[in-house]
Amino acid sequence: MSSESRTDVLLIGGGIAAASAARALREGGFDGSVVLATRELDAPYHRPPGSKEHLRGEQDQAEALILPEGWWEENAVDLRLRTGVLSLDAGAKVAKLQTKEELAFGRALVATGAMVRRLSVDGSGLEGIHYLRSLRNSDTIRGDLADAAEAEPDGRPRVVLVGGSYIGCEVAASLTATGTPATILMQESEPLERTFGSEIGRWVRSRLEAGGVEVRGGVDVVGFRNAEGGDGEGRVASVVLADGTAVAADIVVAGVGAQPDAMLAKRAGLELGESGGIRCDDRLRTSAAGIWAAGDICEYDSVLHGERVRIEHEEAAAAQGAYVARQWLGEDAPFAEVPYFFSDLADWVSFESLGPARRWDRTVIQGSLDEDRFAVWFLEGDRARGYASFNGGGDLDAARAVLQAGESVDAAALGG
Repeated sequence: MSSESRTDVLLIGGGIAAASAARALREGGFDGSVVLATRELDAPYHRPPGSKEHLRGEQDQAEALILPEGWWEENAVDLRLRTGVLSLDAGAKVAKLQTKEELAFGRALVATGAMVRRLSVDGSGLEGIHYLRSLRNSDTIRGDLADAAEAEPDGRPRVVLVGGSYIGCEVAASLTATGTPATILMQESEPLERTFGSEIGRWVRSRLEAGGVEVRGGVDVVGFRNAEGGDGEGRVASVVLADGTAVAADIVVAGVGAQPDAMLAKRAGLELGESGGIRCDDRLRTSAAGIWAAGDICEYDSVLHGERVRIEHEEAAAAQGAYVARQWLGEDAPFAEVPYFFSDLADWVSFESLGPARRWDRTVIQGSLDEDRFAVWFLEGDRARGYASFNGGGDLDAARAVLQAGESVDAAALGG
């Protein structure tokens, strides 16, 4: 096998985990060969703007790049776009690329991310039904909105969001704030309820509704119909609920979760975990020697949570990718960074969370929901499991230290 067909490090995936690993390697002084192979069409970029600034037309793709355009060449990292990895021979440490090339590697990071879950209901193939995972998806939605606006007498197309989690809330807020009112349809009673509980969910609902978003909780979407009432072809005109209600819609954006993109890992014989991600130890090592995982695909033994977790947040993916690079550079300690996440709902709500709290039996609120600036502790017994700051309330650094220590806490000392 020729020298051109071997690399010291192979980074698989075009997201922030792989990009962060590449940057950490070079910043740490690694001078070996590095290849980043991805089926993505674009250089790694930040994805959160797709439901916020980019969707609103306030930020272009160049501004969302994780690393400057010339960074890859300047740092001798071989960025191969449109070059997915078709298969991995974990024992021989050889990857077969989409180009049919076979590439041997010394170490590899699998950071293939996650894929959106798609609705399996009648009419789900109609035009005008969108899923949001990339900036290109965001561009398509924006273009569809412009076309639909031209067809409406008042220039305001009817937009329906299916799902009350981050994507549904962020897109609804972004569109409504820029003059296109949206309706959220969701199974849960309150938006973001599964993450923060019903009390905070009600507060989020109040902020969304105050901004003009219609929120309908406790409903099930069972189908979509076109203008003629059919579901086989044409453009979506309504969303059908389980009780027979039809909600008018010119455009639908479905945000019903994601699932790990584990096809490559499964074919390679890597052990998978209960959530469908790649099972890793506390140092993010997979079941195959010389192969690590990071980002949405990584289901790891967390020394902080005391169980195996998989975190689907960009900041966590960035931290994990950089951590793996530092391991390769000689660091030897379990991955113990407290996962962090942030979001904005237009300029109505901003929040940052730590944890995340997978289970809790009570909450302690610092500040007042009525004043729209507060923080929330999520407790399980006498242990803090998570923390969230809304509109700048609380002390994020102090909370991070408490969660990092993983010790028992006094609820009164936390402000409750």
